[in-house]
Amino acid sequence: MLKNCLIMCFIFLSTLSFGQIGGKYVYQFLNLAQSPRQAALGGKTVTVVDYDVNQAFYNPATINPEMDNRLSANYGNYFGEVTYGTAAYAYTYDRHVQTFHAGVNYINYGNFEGRDELGNITGEFTGSEIALSFGYAQNIPWTDFYVGANVKMISSSLESYSSFGVAADLGVLYIDEPNDINYGLAIRNVGYQIKPYADTNEKLPLAIDFGVSQLMENVPIRWHFTLENLQQWQIAFSNPNRAEGSLDGSVQEEKVSFFNNALRHVIAGAELFPDKGFSIRLGYNFRRAEELRIVDQRNFSGISAGFGIRFGKVRFDYSYSRYTVAANTSLFGMMINLQ
Repeated sequence: MLKNCLIMCFIFLSTLSFGQIGGKYVYQFLNLAQSPRQAALGGKTVTVVDYDVNQAFYNPATINPEMDNRLSANYGNYFGEVTYGTAAYAYTYDRHVQTFHAGVNYINYGNFEGRDELGNITGEFTGSEIALSFGYAQNIPWTDFYVGANVKMISSSLESYSSFGVAADLGVLYIDEPNDINYGLAIRNVGYQIKPYADTNEKLPLAIDFGVSQLMENVPIRWHFTLENLQQWQIAFSNPNRAEGSLDGSVQEEKVSFFNNALRHVIAGAELFPDKGFSIRLGYNFRRAEELRIVDQRNFSGISAGFGIRFGKVRFDYSYSRYTVAANTSLFGMMINLQ
């Protein structure tokens, strides 16, 4: 049955191959890492099923009763003056209705100087975006499959321009309990820009991700393997800084191989002591590593790490993600068990 469901999922993916990766859609903040745990594991996982109320941002099918009455808040500096954060809460109504999830994520782009066509200062302006989400998941009776959905309302304000949109996240989860393996599929940001910034409606950042994770039998480690951006096969591009010149003055563009492009869909991560009071996380994002790689210089782009520590009913999380020598990000999070 699992094999047939996976085949149907991939057939569905082929019908959504129009998605784009970067610079061609609005509300790009929706694809930022939403929590320190996710950031430390490479930026994206869709198979975590436990107390982590932040997981529903990535795959709503993971909403479960263990999240009941847990409140989380996360905050981080991105680059420069850009800051962003998230908050989430889950509540289990009863054993029959099960668990509801609510979340918010926002980004503030800081202050900018406004200038006219002659370079004269016209004043300062800012920009910010926010999304509110509501989610729910349900077990398919007499199976190990779970399905879930988030509905999101999105608002964006950039200088004197504003926009409003709606989107949905759809998720499927299969739990193989005898082998401690989880399989997850998430289709995120399926939506529409109701009010555009000007006169043209733009696409939302559709993302389709498939993941597998397993808790190892004799070692307290859960490994994660994620295939991201399945809505578009060709996500690699030729970096002009890696072009090679020749004696005749011609320039040969960087050639991206089939294997190199395939690897850019891969994120790998591992978590030591995932169910304990203290856990250590490590991840590697192949696309980030390759796109930010500097020729003839080792800068460790794509690596991320972090930890989580629990004190009673409060859990603190931290992550560090390596981008370049000059730009890296840290994300801080706190989760409270209100029971």
